[in-house]
Amino acid sequence: MKTESIILLILTIVVLMVTHIYAFLYTPPSKEKSVRTIFIQQGASFNTIARELEKDGVITDAGKFSLLAKFERVMTKIKAGEYEFTTAMPPTEVLDMMIEGQVKNYTVTIPEGYNIREVAILLSNIDLIEKDEFIAKAADAVFATSLGIDSNSVEGYLFPDTYRFTKGLSAEEIIRKMVQRFNQVYSEVSFKKPYGLKMSKRQIVTLASIIEKETGNVIEAPLISAVFHNRIKKRMRLESDPTVIYGIKGFNGNLTRKHLLTRTPYNTYQIYGLPPSPIANPGRASLEAAIAPSTDTYLFFVSKNDGSHNFSRTLQEHNRAVYQYQKKSNKNNKIVKSVSKRELLNSPRSERH
Repeated sequence: MKTESIILLILTIVVLMVTHIYAFLYTPPSKEKSVRTIFIQQGASFNTIARELEKDGVITDAGKFSLLAKFERVMTKIKAGEYEFTTAMPPTEVLDMMIEGQVKNYTVTIPEGYNIREVAILLSNIDLIEKDEFIAKAADAVFATSLGIDSNSVEGYLFPDTYRFTKGLSAEEIIRKMVQRFNQVYSEVSFKKPYGLKMSKRQIVTLASIIEKETGNVIEAPLISAVFHNRIKKRMRLESDPTVIYGIKGFNGNLTRKHLLTRTPYNTYQIYGLPPSPIANPGRASLEAAIAPSTDTYLFFVSKNDGSHNFSRTLQEHNRAVYQYQKKSNKNNKIVKSVSKRELLNSPRSERH
């Protein structure tokens, strides 16, 4: 009888232990699905992670959770990153998520025409990256060269698109992903490059960035491109406001005569041809337009103040359009929305828009 009692006691203890362990493994801390966001640092020990999960109510016992991971031999297989757990998840599910690296994804849309700084601000506003860290890496000439970019920065090569990023990615990892997307798109559109177009990849991207900043209606991109191509062929200055603005440090939004007269590498009212590098990150349509412009012979364009432009082949036609869409409109509205660049510069040189 004594032996039977001992066996019964042992079986009882085993059943209780199994029941207790089973209850821990498959019973969530709560029936309510309260979300808990946990960021697991790269290199953090499993015991530290377990204590953090217990502290935030994701699990009920850090010690038992560590034993579970040790039993399954996965203590060193946890993926770093930001996770979204709920208090209604059992420990087994929590552990599986971390082993599989089911981290939280952030869907981010980079608008066409954003420059490096604007991209950095957008990403920092959702706490994905430190703004200054991103800008510094994007302006690293050695890093740009390592990516196959013929420039002192990655400006122009951060392709505007919708991305899924995870918190914890470095600035370098994010930039690499965006440049990789650019290379993919550029390889697709470069086949449209006509025979005889003597422009390097860097020049094409630079022109595309100007087209991107000048175009309010994507349908007009090939026409805008034609104007710039035609002006380059005729040795006419491009006279593009966005290029001037890009070369101004701390631009306050008010383009002045002084700005237009100040010579910088990006002031296309002062220099001939393209600026030395892109001024923004162009989208697919602008890249295509830069490579394959319209065959029209336009040399000028002026805003109609509705997102579209009027295109002209001669200065006389252009001056009439400027009067119709800018000066006359300003007079009627009693609001000066735009000043002729010819007036600003006080010279006979024409202005486009």
